[in-house]
Amino acid sequence: MTKPHDLPTITLQFYATAPYECSYLEGQVARSQVATPSHLIDSSVYSQLVHHGFRRSGTFTYRPHCDTCQACTPLRLPVHDFQPNRTQLRTWRKHQHLSVREKPLDFDAEHYALYQRYLQTRHSGGGMDEDSPQQYTQFLLQSGVDTRLLEFRDSDQLAMVSIVDILDDGISAVYTFYEPSPQASFGVYNILWQLQLARAMGLDYVYLGYWIEQSRKMRYKTAFRGFQLLRNGQWQSGGESQGAEEYEQ
Repeated sequence: MTKPHDLPTITLQFYATAPYECSYLEGQVARSQVATPSHLIDSSVYSQLVHHGFRRSGTFTYRPHCDTCQACTPLRLPVHDFQPNRTQLRTWRKHQHLSVREKPLDFDAEHYALYQRYLQTRHSGGGMDEDSPQQYTQFLLQSGVDTRLLEFRDSDQLAMVSIVDILDDGISAVYTFYEPSPQASFGVYNILWQLQLARAMGLDYVYLGYWIEQSRKMRYKTAFRGFQLLRNGQWQSGGESQGAEEYEQ
């Protein structure tokens, strides 16, 4: 399998998986292109892979490689050009009372319990809501790159956990889960917080993974002004923002 042309000359191999049921679009069959071996993918190499549309799940680094579908489009937010809309400004002010602390990338029973509550409420029946502690650990707590686990609390109450990767040019949002609450907009706040963190670190982008136009659950990503999409190997403006949906990742 051909590698992206401007990656460093190291012994990475790329292979396509067998077809499997798409988890985003009903009735579709998907395949992924996988980068191996994982022990050679450090933060610098992974930064370049993300620039080419790759993501990771644990130590598994992949990008969509479907035979007849190109619906999954990588999306990122330019940090220094971003201007929040009124809804996002209200959300930012509303959640300023939350405290944030970086924690070790280790299993924490309180985090896992929140993860289960989040999935059972937001993704019930999707399979992930039955993740065991081992599956949770493999998905979120195994990493060969610069990964940070961030804990958000409302006083003593755990409200949200966000896991991000620090790249050469930005932050990659790995996964965020939070206390289900109709009164809160934790997900939107978390993206705004990541934009603020990237700005403070002098980084240029926040990478939000894949966007699928047909997927209602992904509409929140295009609510952030100035978003860019990776199309035909080039990052380009995604056009106008498309509303402020509640955050799901």
